Amino acid sequence: MTQRIIYKTDEGGVAVIIPTDEALQSHTIEEIAEKDVPAGKPYKIVSVDDIPSDRTFRNAWEADEADLTDGVGGEHSMFITDPQHPDYVDPNPVIEEEIADAEIVEDEESPE
Repeated sequence: MTQRIIYKTDEGGVAVIIPTDEALQSHTIEEIAEKDVPAGKPYKIVSVDDIPSDRTFRNAWEADEADLTDGVGGEHSMFITDPQHPDYVDPNPVIEEEIADAEIVEDEESPE
């Protein structure tokens, strides 16, 4: 993974989210950011090369909020593809016409 998600913490530091390969197999980095960045916090998707490799002074890392322009953390800590998400849209909805046209077959008991 060559990208990271950064956002400014309430304490003024910088949080770095490192998406897993497994998450990236089924979700975009934008979807991961919307889910994992706290609600209302602006974030930026950056190259791993933009993150200092020396973590000695990581509590002193800073980010200018004006640069955090890739999106804002979502209201829910779940992916929009999760059926529990309030904005979930079923990709295969059952259409009312299909239900009306469906043939109803009653089970007949088989003789023993």
